[in-house]
Amino acid sequence: MPPAAGATTGRAPAVLVASETRGVAAGVGYRVLDVPSSRGTARVHLLAVDLRDRRVSVGLLYPGAVAARAPLSALADGAGAVAGVNGDFFNLSEAQHPGVPATGAPVGPAVADGRALKAAVPRGQRFGPALPPGTSTRMVLGVDGDGRARLGELALHGEVRTPDGGVPLGGLNQYALPVGSVGVFTRDWGTVSRLRATCGTDTNRGAPCSAETYEVRVRGGRVVGVADAPGAGAIAPGTQVLVGREAGARWLRGLAVGDRVRVAHRLVAVGAEPGVSFRFAVGGYPVLRDGRPLAGMDAVTSAVRSAAGIADGGRRLLLLALDGGPKFRTGLTVVEVASLLRELGASDGVNLDGGGSSTLVARTDDGAAAVRVLNRPSGGAERPVPNGIGVFVRP
Repeated sequence: MPPAAGATTGRAPAVLVASETRGVAAGVGYRVLDVPSSRGTARVHLLAVDLRDRRVSVGLLYPGAVAARAPLSALADGAGAVAGVNGDFFNLSEAQHPGVPATGAPVGPAVADGRALKAAVPRGQRFGPALPPGTSTRMVLGVDGDGRARLGELALHGEVRTPDGGVPLGGLNQYALPVGSVGVFTRDWGTVSRLRATCGTDTNRGAPCSAETYEVRVRGGRVVGVADAPGAGAIAPGTQVLVGREAGARWLRGLAVGDRVRVAHRLVAVGAEPGVSFRFAVGGYPVLRDGRPLAGMDAVTSAVRSAAGIADGGRRLLLLALDGGPKFRTGLTVVEVASLLRELGASDGVNLDGGGSSTLVARTDDGAAAVRVLNRPSGGAERPVPNGIGVFVRP
């Protein structure tokens, strides 16, 4: 039997703020809870999404490119969502690599409408709190083809092949490639420089950029251009850009304009039942699995956080963001977030990007055509984010 609510943290159970309970749309409810802790009170803005209602669905909110950011409210309104919460951690700054622009790209995999947008960066290249033992940057929260929410792990399976041989793909539209690998960038990446993909190492995000890089442009199954360094700018439809570092760069240097090249890639659900695929997925930091908080998580550092939990066998999704107002800014630890998700009925859950990124939006007025921010972002205004979880309701 699981411990009683609050038992893993020593705090009292969450308390409903009765004046802040309302419906957002059919199958979507909103509540505000006050959560006591040893450091003060955290205020939680919570969306409960009923995926059993066939009118209700969730999907990825993003600004049309992997390496781009926008306020969550703009992403939600642009997609026609009735509510949403911010998503994955992302490449926010590059102080350790002067002259290399930050990409704004998220850490983990992303899937939108069944289409793989990106794969995960190496563990040592991620932003955010240290991952629990036994987890990886490939962990996601998403919805499968049956409309059921689930946690999972998405691995990149791909290859670059020529008539003379091939190499496995080490990356798809990601801001950091494994050392010695070749990655592919598509039009989904956006216009930001691809140089950051060759900086740091698999274990040290701040390590110097690679001195050995190469880029190959492929269109229609043929090499149409080469360069000694990763470039920038929009990638045309039907064009793929291969970026290599170290051994990967040396392999790419063997290609010449006109050579035949085939690039194939897909994201595969690791350890899932046969046939499982994700219609939507966003990267997340796993905190709760099968009703139990994961071992090895930080029980000391408190912060304003966002999170998502799965309840009722994947038929109910809980989305929350803490309030960043001065009275509540002490926040919660990731252990307390896991305990809170379980207290709310979740069996599985992830911690999403927090701090100034924590944002929850919804249409709370009858007939409203736009969402509004319901929590107070800790920075005083919405921080542009690369993605989020959007809630959609068909009429």
